Amino acid sequence: MRDEDLAAEFIERADGAPLIAFAGSDAPESHYRMGTVQYDWHSHVRGQVFCVESGLVHVRTSHGSWLLPPHRAGWIPPGEPHWVHMVGAQSGWSVIVAPEPARLLPDRPAVFGISEVMRALVRRAVCWDEMVSLQPAQERLMQVLLDEMVQAPQEPLHLPMPRDARLARIARALFDAPDDPRGLEEWAKWGGVSPRSLRRLMLAETGMSFGAWRQQASLTRALEMLAQGQAVAVVADALGYAAPSNFIAMFRRAFGETPARYFARGKDSALPKGAPL
Repeated sequence: MRDEDLAAEFIERADGAPLIAFAGSDAPESHYRMGTVQYDWHSHVRGQVFCVESGLVHVRTSHGSWLLPPHRAGWIPPGEPHWVHMVGAQSGWSVIVAPEPARLLPDRPAVFGISEVMRALVRRAVCWDEMVSLQPAQERLMQVLLDEMVQAPQEPLHLPMPRDARLARIARALFDAPDDPRGLEEWAKWGGVSPRSLRRLMLAETGMSFGAWRQQASLTRALEMLAQGQAVAVVADALGYAAPSNFIAMFRRAFGETPARYFARGKDSALPKGAPL
Protein backbone atom coordinates (compact mmCIF):
# COMPACT_ATOMS: atom_id res chain seq x y z
CA MET A 1 0.00 0.00 0.00
CA ARG A 2 1.51 3.29 -1.00
CA ASP A 3 2.12 6.04 1.50
CA GLU A 4 -0.75 8.48 0.94
CA ASP A 5 1.14 11.36 2.50
CA LEU A 6 4.04 10.78 0.10
CA ALA A 7 1.67 10.81 -2.88
CA ALA A 8 0.14 14.08 -1.68
CA GLU A 9 3.60 15.54 -1.19
CA PHE A 10 4.94 14.68 -4.62
CA ILE A 11 2.15 16.38 -6.55
CA GLU A 12 3.53 19.59 -5.03
CA ARG A 13 7.18 18.84 -5.85
CA ALA A 14 9.02 19.35 -9.13
CA ASP A 15 11.84 16.93 -8.27
CA GLY A 16 11.82 13.16 -8.01
CA ALA A 17 10.44 10.73 -10.58
CA PRO A 18 9.22 12.59 -13.70
CA LEU A 19 5.96 10.61 -13.75
CA ILE A 20 4.20 8.95 -10.80
CA ALA A 21 1.05 6.84 -11.16
CA PHE A 22 -1.43 5.90 -8.46
CA ALA A 23 -4.92 4.43 -8.33
CA GLY A 24 -7.93 5.82 -6.51
CA SER A 25 -11.30 4.66 -5.28
CA ASP A 26 -14.33 5.78 -3.30
CA ALA A 27 -12.84 4.22 -0.13
CA PRO A 28 -12.47 6.75 2.75
CA GLU A 29 -8.73 6.07 3.09
CA SER A 30 -7.96 6.67 -0.59
CA HIS A 31 -5.70 9.69 -1.24
CA TYR A 32 -7.11 10.03 -4.75
CA ARG A 33 -10.60 10.19 -3.26
CA MET A 34 -13.43 9.44 -5.66
CA GLY A 35 -17.16 8.75 -5.36
CA THR A 36 -19.32 11.87 -5.43
CA VAL A 37 -17.07 14.63 -4.17
CA GLN A 38 -16.20 18.22 -4.99
CA TYR A 39 -12.78 19.88 -4.78
CA ASP A 40 -12.80 23.67 -4.60
CA TRP A 41 -10.46 25.81 -6.70
CA HIS A 42 -6.82 24.77 -6.32
CA SER A 43 -3.66 24.11 -8.32
CA HIS A 44 -0.59 21.84 -8.15
CA VAL A 45 3.11 22.16 -8.91
CA ARG A 46 2.88 19.05 -11.09
CA GLY A 47 0.52 18.46 -13.97
CA GLN A 48 -2.05 15.71 -13.64
CA VAL A 49 -3.52 13.17 -16.04
CA PHE A 50 -6.53 11.43 -14.54
CA CYS A 51 -9.17 8.91 -15.55
CA VAL A 52 -12.33 7.49 -13.99
CA GLU A 53 -13.72 4.02 -14.72
CA SER A 54 -17.31 5.01 -13.92
CA GLY A 55 -19.32 8.16 -13.35
CA LEU A 56 -18.28 11.57 -14.62
CA VAL A 57 -15.81 14.34 -13.77
CA HIS A 58 -16.62 18.01 -14.40
CA VAL A 59 -13.59 20.32 -14.42
CA ARG A 60 -13.74 24.11 -14.54
CA THR A 61 -10.77 26.32 -15.37
CA SER A 62 -10.30 29.90 -16.52
CA HIS A 63 -10.48 28.57 -20.07
CA GLY A 64 -13.94 27.04 -19.64
CA SER A 65 -15.41 23.69 -18.64
CA TRP A 66 -14.33 20.17 -19.49
CA LEU A 67 -16.27 16.93 -19.04
CA LEU A 68 -14.50 13.64 -18.45
CA PRO A 69 -16.63 10.54 -19.13
CA PRO A 70 -15.35 7.08 -18.16
CA HIS A 71 -12.23 5.74 -19.87
CA ARG A 72 -10.99 9.10 -21.12
CA ALA A 73 -8.01 10.95 -19.71
CA GLY A 74 -8.17 14.52 -18.47
CA TRP A 75 -5.10 16.76 -18.43
CA ILE A 76 -4.49 19.68 -16.06
CA PRO A 77 -1.17 21.51 -16.69
CA PRO A 78 1.12 22.46 -13.79
CA GLY A 79 -0.06 25.54 -11.92
CA GLU A 80 -3.48 25.63 -13.63
CA PRO A 81 -6.21 26.63 -11.12
CA HIS A 82 -9.14 24.23 -11.42
CA TRP A 83 -12.37 23.16 -9.74
CA VAL A 84 -13.40 19.49 -9.83
CA HIS A 85 -16.73 17.76 -9.26
CA MET A 86 -16.84 13.95 -9.40
CA VAL A 87 -20.19 12.19 -9.71
CA GLY A 88 -20.48 8.45 -9.05
CA ALA A 89 -16.78 7.72 -9.69
CA GLN A 90 -15.92 4.45 -7.95
CA SER A 91 -12.40 3.83 -9.24
CA GLY A 92 -9.79 5.39 -11.47
CA TRP A 93 -6.18 6.48 -11.70
CA SER A 94 -3.96 9.52 -11.92
CA VAL A 95 -0.48 10.20 -13.29
CA ILE A 96 1.28 13.27 -11.90
CA VAL A 97 3.78 14.81 -14.31
CA ALA A 98 6.74 16.96 -13.31
CA PRO A 99 6.87 20.47 -14.87
CA GLU A 100 9.69 19.66 -17.32
CA PRO A 101 8.08 16.66 -19.12
CA ALA A 102 4.71 18.43 -18.83
CA ARG A 103 6.02 20.92 -21.43
CA LEU A 104 5.43 18.20 -24.05
CA LEU A 105 1.71 18.09 -23.24
CA PRO A 106 -0.90 20.76 -24.10
CA ASP A 107 -0.54 24.10 -22.32
CA ARG A 108 -4.27 24.11 -21.59
CA PRO A 109 -6.57 21.52 -19.98
CA ALA A 110 -7.73 18.83 -22.39
CA VAL A 111 -9.48 15.48 -22.64
CA PHE A 112 -8.01 12.71 -24.79
CA GLY A 113 -8.61 9.08 -25.64
CA ILE A 114 -6.79 6.24 -23.89
CA SER A 115 -4.88 3.63 -25.89
CA GLU A 116 -4.48 0.03 -24.76
CA VAL A 117 -0.75 0.69 -24.34
CA MET A 118 -1.42 3.65 -22.06
CA ARG A 119 -3.85 1.66 -19.96
CA ALA A 120 -1.41 -1.27 -19.65
CA LEU A 121 1.44 1.02 -18.59
CA VAL A 122 -0.68 2.66 -15.90
CA ARG A 123 -1.75 -0.75 -14.60
CA ARG A 124 1.93 -1.64 -14.26
CA ALA A 125 2.99 1.66 -12.70
CA VAL A 126 0.35 1.82 -9.96
CA CYS A 127 1.89 -1.31 -8.46
CA TRP A 128 5.33 0.26 -7.99
CA ASP A 129 6.16 1.02 -4.38
CA GLU A 130 8.86 3.63 -4.88
CA MET A 131 7.94 7.21 -5.78
CA VAL A 132 11.20 8.99 -5.02
CA SER A 133 13.16 7.43 -7.90
CA LEU A 134 12.62 4.83 -10.61
CA GLN A 135 14.72 1.91 -11.79
CA PRO A 136 16.09 2.18 -15.36
CA ALA A 137 13.47 -0.24 -16.71
CA GLN A 138 10.73 1.73 -14.98
CA GLU A 139 12.07 4.99 -16.41
CA ARG A 140 11.88 3.53 -19.91
CA LEU A 141 8.27 2.48 -19.38
CA MET A 142 7.39 5.94 -18.08
CA GLN A 143 8.93 7.49 -21.20
CA VAL A 144 6.69 5.29 -23.33
CA LEU A 145 3.71 6.34 -21.20
CA LEU A 146 4.61 10.00 -21.73
CA ASP A 147 4.88 9.38 -25.48
CA GLU A 148 1.42 7.78 -25.48
CA MET A 149 -0.08 10.78 -23.68
CA VAL A 150 1.62 13.25 -26.03
CA GLN A 151 0.28 11.41 -29.10
CA ALA A 152 -3.22 10.73 -27.74
CA PRO A 153 -6.06 12.24 -29.80
CA GLN A 154 -8.00 15.00 -28.07
CA GLU A 155 -11.79 14.67 -27.77
CA PRO A 156 -14.36 17.50 -28.24
CA LEU A 157 -15.39 17.76 -24.59
CA HIS A 158 -14.54 21.41 -23.97
CA LEU A 159 -17.19 24.06 -23.43
CA PRO A 160 -15.47 27.48 -23.56
CA MET A 161 -17.25 30.19 -21.59
CA PRO A 162 -17.48 33.81 -22.81
CA ARG A 163 -16.04 36.49 -20.53
CA ASP A 164 -18.42 39.30 -21.48
CA ALA A 165 -20.96 39.56 -18.64
CA ARG A 166 -23.95 39.71 -20.99
CA LEU A 167 -22.83 36.69 -22.99
CA ALA A 168 -21.90 34.75 -19.86
CA ARG A 169 -25.45 35.28 -18.55
CA ILE A 170 -26.92 34.00 -21.83
CA ALA A 171 -24.51 31.04 -21.85
CA ARG A 172 -25.45 30.00 -18.30
CA ALA A 173 -29.16 30.22 -19.14
CA LEU A 174 -28.67 28.12 -22.29
CA PHE A 175 -26.73 25.51 -20.35
CA ASP A 176 -29.39 25.33 -17.63
CA ALA A 177 -32.27 25.08 -20.14
CA PRO A 178 -30.99 23.16 -23.19
CA ASP A 179 -34.57 22.54 -24.39
CA ASP A 180 -35.39 26.27 -24.56
CA PRO A 181 -36.56 26.87 -28.17
CA ARG A 182 -35.64 30.57 -28.36
CA GLY A 183 -33.38 31.60 -31.24
CA LEU A 184 -30.38 33.92 -31.35
CA GLU A 185 -32.41 37.12 -31.78
CA GLU A 186 -34.63 36.31 -28.80
CA TRP A 187 -31.65 35.41 -26.62
CA ALA A 188 -29.90 38.62 -27.65
CA LYS A 189 -32.92 40.68 -26.61
CA TRP A 190 -33.17 38.77 -23.31
CA GLY A 191 -29.47 39.38 -22.60
CA GLY A 192 -29.50 43.07 -23.49
CA VAL A 193 -27.18 42.79 -26.48
CA SER A 194 -27.74 43.21 -30.21
CA PRO A 195 -27.90 40.05 -32.36
CA ARG A 196 -24.86 41.25 -34.31
CA SER A 197 -22.83 41.76 -31.14
CA LEU A 198 -23.91 38.38 -29.80
CA ARG A 199 -22.66 36.65 -32.95
CA ARG A 200 -19.41 38.61 -33.04
CA LEU A 201 -18.55 38.35 -29.35
CA MET A 202 -19.44 34.67 -29.05
CA LEU A 203 -17.07 33.82 -31.90
CA ALA A 204 -14.33 36.14 -30.61
CA GLU A 205 -14.47 34.91 -26.99
CA THR A 206 -15.12 31.18 -27.45
CA GLY A 207 -13.90 30.45 -30.97
CA MET A 208 -17.35 29.04 -31.77
CA SER A 209 -20.46 30.37 -33.45
CA PHE A 210 -23.58 30.82 -31.33
CA GLY A 211 -25.14 27.69 -32.87
CA ALA A 212 -21.99 25.58 -32.41
CA TRP A 213 -21.63 26.69 -28.79
CA ARG A 214 -25.27 25.87 -28.13
CA GLN A 215 -24.85 22.36 -29.55
CA GLN A 216 -21.68 21.83 -27.50
CA ALA A 217 -23.56 22.90 -24.36
CA SER A 218 -26.30 20.42 -25.25
CA LEU A 219 -23.72 17.65 -25.67
CA THR A 220 -22.20 18.56 -22.33
CA ARG A 221 -25.55 18.23 -20.56
CA ALA A 222 -26.20 14.96 -22.40
CA LEU A 223 -22.92 13.47 -21.20
CA GLU A 224 -23.67 14.50 -17.62
CA MET A 225 -27.09 12.84 -17.70
CA LEU A 226 -25.92 9.68 -19.50
CA ALA A 227 -23.01 9.23 -17.07
CA GLN A 228 -25.51 9.36 -14.21
CA GLY A 229 -27.37 6.41 -15.77
CA GLN A 230 -30.36 8.24 -17.25
CA ALA A 231 -31.99 6.59 -20.25
CA VAL A 232 -31.38 7.92 -23.75
CA ALA A 233 -35.10 8.67 -24.12
CA VAL A 234 -35.08 10.77 -20.95
CA VAL A 235 -31.97 12.67 -22.07
CA ALA A 236 -33.39 13.29 -25.55
CA ASP A 237 -36.60 14.68 -24.07
CA ALA A 238 -34.72 16.93 -21.62
CA LEU A 239 -32.68 18.37 -24.47
CA GLY A 240 -35.75 19.11 -26.57
CA TYR A 241 -35.37 16.42 -29.25
CA ALA A 242 -38.56 15.19 -30.90
CA ALA A 243 -37.42 11.57 -30.74
CA PRO A 244 -34.53 9.59 -29.19
CA SER A 245 -33.34 8.64 -32.68
CA ASN A 246 -32.72 12.31 -33.50
CA PHE A 247 -30.60 12.70 -30.38
CA ILE A 248 -28.66 9.49 -31.12
CA ALA A 249 -27.93 10.75 -34.65
CA MET A 250 -26.60 14.05 -33.27
CA PHE A 251 -24.48 12.22 -30.69
CA ARG A 252 -23.03 9.93 -33.37
CA ARG A 253 -22.11 12.89 -35.57
CA ALA A 254 -20.26 14.49 -32.65
CA PHE A 255 -18.49 11.42 -31.22
CA GLY A 256 -18.55 8.84 -34.01
CA GLU A 257 -20.60 6.29 -32.09
CA THR A 258 -23.86 5.85 -30.22
CA PRO A 259 -24.20 6.79 -26.51
CA ALA A 260 -24.24 3.12 -25.51
CA ARG A 261 -20.99 2.32 -27.33
CA TYR A 262 -19.36 5.55 -26.20
CA PHE A 263 -19.87 4.75 -22.51
CA ALA A 264 -19.04 1.06 -22.95
CA ARG A 265 -15.63 1.77 -24.50
CA GLY A 266 -12.75 0.44 -22.43
CA LYS A 267 -14.81 -1.24 -19.68
CA ASP A 268 -13.16 -4.63 -20.13
CA SER A 269 -9.73 -3.09 -19.53
CA ALA A 270 -10.52 -1.07 -16.42
CA LEU A 271 -8.19 -1.07 -13.47
CA PRO A 272 -9.35 -3.54 -10.82
CA LYS A 273 -11.28 -1.95 -7.96
CA GLY A 274 -9.05 -1.70 -4.93
CA ALA A 275 -5.78 -1.45 -6.88
CA PRO A 276 -2.90 -0.46 -4.61
CA LEU A 277 -2.41 3.24 -3.95
